[in-house]
Amino acid sequence: MKQFAARLFDPLVDGLADIGRTGWFLLGLLAALPRGLTYPRELLRQLWFVGAKSLIIIMISGLFVGMVLSLQLYYTLSIFGGTSALGTVIALSLYRELGPVVTALLFAGRAGTAITAEVGLMRATDQLSAMEMMAVDPLAFVASPRFLAGVIAMPLLVAVFNLMGIFGGHLIGVTWLGIDNGTFWSNMTSNVSVWTDVINGEWKALAFGALISLIAVYQGYTAPPTSEGVANATTRTVVTSSIAILALDFVMTAFLM
Repeated sequence: MKQFAARLFDPLVDGLADIGRTGWFLLGLLAALPRGLTYPRELLRQLWFVGAKSLIIIMISGLFVGMVLSLQLYYTLSIFGGTSALGTVIALSLYRELGPVVTALLFAGRAGTAITAEVGLMRATDQLSAMEMMAVDPLAFVASPRFLAGVIAMPLLVAVFNLMGIFGGHLIGVTWLGIDNGTFWSNMTSNVSVWTDVINGEWKALAFGALISLIAVYQGYTAPPTSEGVANATTRTVVTSSIAILALDFVMTAFLM
């Protein structure tokens, strides 16, 4: 019975302990952020690495998500005779929900894993220890630029995803399904609010960027200095980020609605 209880509760206790360690790491990271700003070249390099290099997958994914949305929503709206609202529904779906969430999941899979692997390899090859011996704070030089780059890049990537999604929806809705171009745009612009819809989506993007970057940097920074340890940390980054994104999305949607 005791062994069964241990098997049942040990993962929960380990998870709670890991959340606590992540919180302590976040406090140290926030304290190191002002010093991290003294390395602007490293910040720009990380922005290129996590932001610009993620553009292709974000643009292609956004285009196809918009195209699929247009096909599916046209079929649903046609049942109720509301196909003229296609542009509005596509824009609201992207701005409020799909844009931030899908971009965050793609960002975690592409940039988050890369950050964890890079920092984990620096730990495994004693580069972080060498920095400490040279009186260079690894939190300021390694962790802070990567964290800031993720926070800055995510809202921009979400904006690109939304733009490509609306373009894909317009391409299918107007060119293929024959919806009037003026109706598509006029309904969208009259029913989509910049402050209520667009800005709320960008707030989600900002929060998701901070969350993914924190998890990725923490997993790499604390990874065991072995190849297996780095591989496991990279896997944990994807799994933890995905669950955390969906949970945080629910909380933010409940409060921002």
